[in-house]
Amino acid sequence: MIELLTWTALSIVVVGFLVGVVVGLTGMGGGALMTPALILLGFGDATAVVTADLTAAAVYKTGGALVHSKHGQPNFRLAAWLIVGSVPMAFLGPFLFHRVAGEGEGLEQTLKFAIGIALLFAATTYALRIYLQLRAVRRGGHRPDDNPHIRPVPTLLVGMLGGALVGITSVGSGSVIMIALLMLYPGLSALRLVGTDLVQAVPLVLAAAIANIVVNHGIDWSLTIPLIVGSVPGSMLGSRIAPKVPQSWIRRGIVVVLVMSGLALLDKAGHGPQAVFEAIGLSGIADSRQFPVFYLLVGVALLFLIPVVWRKLRELEGLPASGHPTVAELDDEEGVGHV
Repeated sequence: MIELLTWTALSIVVVGFLVGVVVGLTGMGGGALMTPALILLGFGDATAVVTADLTAAAVYKTGGALVHSKHGQPNFRLAAWLIVGSVPMAFLGPFLFHRVAGEGEGLEQTLKFAIGIALLFAATTYALRIYLQLRAVRRGGHRPDDNPHIRPVPTLLVGMLGGALVGITSVGSGSVIMIALLMLYPGLSALRLVGTDLVQAVPLVLAAAIANIVVNHGIDWSLTIPLIVGSVPGSMLGSRIAPKVPQSWIRRGIVVVLVMSGLALLDKAGHGPQAVFEAIGLSGIADSRQFPVFYLLVGVALLFLIPVVWRKLRELEGLPASGHPTVAELDDEEGVGHV
């Protein structure tokens, strides 16, 4: 019988609830936050965490999608094109990855490395999207358009890339895919994008969950059930309050967490600071198992560095270092007309 009334289970419920709220608010950050949090907090090995997170996501994203389909007006035609590309790749990805990576400890290390790279990719694409949005607004290319002409080929490719990432790492359904959509269809409102992403994510994560359950020979219910118990109400709550909450601050915070988590997972996979120290002959320093202070300093540095870089980019675009359009306005498409 699965023990649910334990401190470990309650901790997983809390993590699931908090991440579920963020998913409902922004449409991004589910696997990108949940998977590294569970691995780094020691709640399970990488394969078990990815399988449990995908199974829980199939449930809580369904709740979020139902709420957004009623209040957020998702673009169902756009979601359908994404699904055509993402679902097959989400199902095939885990089988192909396991064939290449093998089994046992080698699989664990390779999977942690893949998740770390996916997290850094998600953070990079988000930052790039904000800069491209700034350029579009500056050049007058940003126009509200909640019913854009669908571009099938790039939309299918986005779905395929996102599907492969989700199937292998559980990262990408709400981070990489939505950021790519924002770049392809900049006129869509943030609320409609969130709803569209959540709608397409349901069959995507379901296909990925089924594939991972098959390839990993089962599922850890002691991890999955607390995740579902916490994440479903969190996702539904976040979806309900999404129209009232500025999302830009949340997403910028997510970027910092993504970078820190990605570096930490690369470290666990044997590609962190200790590998660098070993390469230059400082094996005494490399004996440390983890470098938590290093990752904390990275996070603090990013908090100070991001505003400096942003001001420089604004100046390159011929804008004052601060003022309109702000990051919040760019993120919530309200910056049009302020330049």
